[in-house]
Amino acid sequence: MSTPDPIEQEREALVQEIESTREELGATVEALAHKADVKAQVHEKVEETKEQLTETKRTLRDKLDSPAVPVAIAAVSAVLLLVSVLRGRRRRA
Repeated sequence: MSTPDPIEQEREALVQEIESTREELGATVEALAHKADVKAQVHEKVEETKEQLTETKRTLRDKLDSPAVPVAIAAVSAVLLLVSVLRGRRRRA
């Protein structure tokens, strides 16, 4: 078996390094292109905000549809009615 040629080994190492550098450069260019595309970034942010609003709307609707809300409204109404009746009696007295 013959020993590998050092020049061939160095050549192979350089080829692998070049290939690795090309891949890194491609990823960097792609990242920079995405960063420079303001229109796409705005679109992504708008979509993200829409999703958040939809989730918030769903959460609020679930809370408002719970049985506690009508009970709370009735309780507040009763207290307000009681306060107005008591004030009316004080004025007459």
